[in-house]
Amino acid sequence: MQTPITTGCSAEPDNILTGNVIPLLHEIRHALQALLDDGQETVIDLRSIPLGPGEEKRITERLGRGEVQVQLSALGPSELVETRFPGVWLVTHSNNDGDVIGKFIEICLVPRLVSAQQADIRAGLAELNAALD
Repeated sequence: MQTPITTGCSAEPDNILTGNVIPLLHEIRHALQALLDDGQETVIDLRSIPLGPGEEKRITERLGRGEVQVQLSALGPSELVETRFPGVWLVTHSNNDGDVIGKFIEICLVPRLVSAQQADIRAGLAELNAALD
């Protein structure tokens, strides 16, 4: 059973919340609709949004985990996780010490970081051609 999307607010006085969890989920919903309607991709930088203690965790819990998970090692480890909502990806970049240096929600078919770049494809083709000659 899927976790319903709620604010997850606590009545504890020291649990200061910004109220940005539900608006962010609405933004994701609109971005997902834009992806379907006209292929528009959206990137949301979680580190640029004011969030109170535990709100980032609440967002990731509400998004859940889907079937696809990618791990990369380029200038430090990166993890790209499709959420339970296809087309919504949680992307986390860390430095070589394991400190998180960037956390994003990407609304796209596949995050661009996973896609092969034209220059890399040309170099790979040249290497394959040389190996076959």
